[in-house]
Amino acid sequence: MPEDGLRLRPPRNRVERRAIAWWTAQALALVLPPVIVLVVLGILIAPARFWLLLPAVLIAVLGAVYTAVMPQWRYRVHRWEITDDAVYTSAGWLRQEWRIAPMSRIQTVDTVRGPLQQLFDLSSVTVTTASAAGPLSIDGMDREQAAAVVEQLTTATQATPGDAT
Repeated sequence: MPEDGLRLRPPRNRVERRAIAWWTAQALALVLPPVIVLVVLGILIAPARFWLLLPAVLIAVLGAVYTAVMPQWRYRVHRWEITDDAVYTSAGWLRQEWRIAPMSRIQTVDTVRGPLQQLFDLSSVTVTTASAAGPLSIDGMDREQAAAVVEQLTTATQATPGDAT
């Protein structure tokens, strides 16, 4: 175990269950437009109908699998935890990543709420560190919980000795 007591381990807290619906809506927003365009073009352009409807069907089938599997899988993987010493995250679905950010390395803490997140009353918390690996992101948090986490991290980082530069 490292001298500072920090070790890479699975975080304890799950994201909000509503994140499944948010990720599903994102997947549908990605999959439906090309399918709709190809189907409409296939209906309007008779000579190319087969060559337009075939990719529409392929995209629809693969998109349906993606939309059904990805949100559930991400929900099982995405976790977070904040201790007195660090922020722990686990994210991804195909490429899974566990990260730890010691409080002394945190530079900024931000909250993001995109239009779909607002619809589902969710937020993302981004923790920027002095790391080449980039920021840690906790996606799919309840809006109020995210605000509390930002406040907790702001207080903790101000009280933590060290310089994140």
